[in-house]
Amino acid sequence: MKLLRYGPVGLEKPGVMDDDANIRDLSRVVSDISGAMLGQDNLAQLQGVDLEALPIVEGNPRIGACVGQVGKFVCIGLNYADHAAESGLELPEEPVVFFKATSAIMGPNDAVEIPRGSVKTDWEVELGIVIGKETKYVSEEDALDHVAGYCVVNDLSERDFQLHRSGQWVKGKSADTFGPIGPWLVTRDEVGDPQALPMYLEVNGHRYQDGSTSTMHFGVATIVSHLSQFMSLQPGDVISTGTPPGVGMGQNPQTYLKPGDKIELGIQGLGVQRQEVVQG
Repeated sequence: MKLLRYGPVGLEKPGVMDDDANIRDLSRVVSDISGAMLGQDNLAQLQGVDLEALPIVEGNPRIGACVGQVGKFVCIGLNYADHAAESGLELPEEPVVFFKATSAIMGPNDAVEIPRGSVKTDWEVELGIVIGKETKYVSEEDALDHVAGYCVVNDLSERDFQLHRSGQWVKGKSADTFGPIGPWLVTRDEVGDPQALPMYLEVNGHRYQDGSTSTMHFGVATIVSHLSQFMSLQPGDVISTGTPPGVGMGQNPQTYLKPGDKIELGIQGLGVQRQEVVQG
């Protein structure tokens, strides 16, 4: 299933994409795409819903973040060898973990705001994991059973804030609009192997990132298991798993986003995001 949320900011309704690319309204079935609704039993019930009996959403509504009420937005850094190399950093011995503020989350096609004082706002296409049930001390062998599905994430970053303003990376990762999620939460059964998904990102039509989840240093199962040793993961938590090479910081000369730029990014089977950059 391709689950989504549509409508004005703060008033999003649950929906599902049918085989003809129509949005079907799920409001009579579930209240939101969030939390406990993402458990295996609830998803199994949704699988049995007759989509043809659900009303079609007319027009071209705004698409919101594909998960509502996200409790934790956890990110993994330096998880692709080529990206670590372009950053001038060694591959880590275990996953590098940081957080983005949940207030950074927005819809996949909403405008990206360059923060005030920013000089190095950058892009990162990433595979997002959406947790489906409470996960604590899970083994790698069982980790994927705790995943509800996957989505596209743009882990936008202000490199000067991130690397030169002291403290943890969170300063450069948490500005408003720095966490577009979606357009869809694609359930695990429909994705297949999460380590075989081509991914890309373009700015103004130029392809900067052209990679695959097959080159992740730590795979999905390892990441979920590793995180669960340090914190419990709850249904609806989102994990962003790192980016392939091609970020602006790695260009020669370095290239960063500016007002008026247009970003397009996608992952095979998980949809496409399109954002225009504005000054915050």
